[in-house]
Amino acid sequence: MSSANKKFIATKKASQTLVDLSEQDINKVLEDFAELLLAKKGDILTANAKDLSQMEKSDPCYDRLQLTEERIEGIASDVKNVASLPYPVGEILEEKKLPNGLELSKVSVPLGVIGVIYEARPNVTCDVFSLCFKSGNACVLKGGKEAQHSNEILVEIIQEVLQKHSIDENIVCLLSNDRQETAAMLEAHGQVDVIIPRGGHNLINFVRENSKVPVIETGAGIVHTYFDASGDLAKGQQIIFNAKTYRPSVCNALDTLVVHQDRLNDLPELLELLAKEKVEILADEKAYEALKGKYSEDLLKKADENSFGTEFLSLKMSIKTVADVQEAVDHIDKYSSQHSEAIIADDQAAIDYFIQRVDAAAVYANTSTVFTDGAQFGLGAEIGISTQKLHARGPMGLKELTSYKWVIRGEGQVRPT
Repeated sequence: MSSANKKFIATKKASQTLVDLSEQDINKVLEDFAELLLAKKGDILTANAKDLSQMEKSDPCYDRLQLTEERIEGIASDVKNVASLPYPVGEILEEKKLPNGLELSKVSVPLGVIGVIYEARPNVTCDVFSLCFKSGNACVLKGGKEAQHSNEILVEIIQEVLQKHSIDENIVCLLSNDRQETAAMLEAHGQVDVIIPRGGHNLINFVRENSKVPVIETGAGIVHTYFDASGDLAKGQQIIFNAKTYRPSVCNALDTLVVHQDRLNDLPELLELLAKEKVEILADEKAYEALKGKYSEDLLKKADENSFGTEFLSLKMSIKTVADVQEAVDHIDKYSSQHSEAIIADDQAAIDYFIQRVDAAAVYANTSTVFTDGAQFGLGAEIGISTQKLHARGPMGLKELTSYKWVIRGEGQVRPT
């Protein structure tokens, strides 16, 4: 038996002990974890600096990888938020009594062991643990090799807290950079109950194509915002700026602005704030002509076939010109990853058409797509943004990390022959 399989068996066994913990026990562990994160900020930043030293600052993943005192404080705050949320296990979702006297109840239960594969984002380590622990799940973590030092110190802190509370530390397992361990997790049917990949298309496709364990797809965000003929210019300028520049390296950031052809003359003003942030624009022919001489020459380029359907994860954005809202929806349908899509419009009919027709986990009207986030949705932290339709869709918080079982109580009833 491989060392990886031994880890999975230990994690599966440990997961079964979580039912013995009360909600108060769980909350106390999470609160202590948050405090220890703050107490060990120096150790965390030292480990993170080792990871950062191996990555160029120009790399789009650098911002995702980087931890600061402020970000560690934010992570600790998210952990405390999870502790304060309602316990999702044991909730009676449905109950009824059959004519034969059988009493049925549908009760929420943990998924079991959740495997998460993610890239250079050490905050995910804390998010996943806190959400899994609060929902009664154990977790197997496979972070990107770029964040290995950061992930190791964070898991050490988690296990220190678990030991303090006499809880089996195997409820959280961090895999090494050995690809064989990752391959073993993808084949760990019966030991790992579900795998959630968080990252780009290549990672998600690889996991989906190679996993024998059920997969929930999250992460990749090819995000559009459509500026309609009726769109308010002032609102549009602020929304587009926020959606593109708030954190360009995350999955809810704007990638493609779709603009109605009647508003091309407004395009220079619409993008005025982006120019100040040196956002590179890849414009189709009509948009390019509208911006030529009115947007920085160094930052304005003509779009090609690769400019659409691309998650840029940087200060880069493409522009597509359309004739109406129907053409906008058609373009989005062709290139969307079904993550987050938005319309800026005052025409209610256009808004209604867009919301009804666009197929995405989150659809916005007159606001920024960067709100697609578990904390922003009031879910505490999130384990990812599910872009599929089975089990969960959108930000995956505590309730999305549970399943259910039917409990049937009787008084000797047998099914008639």
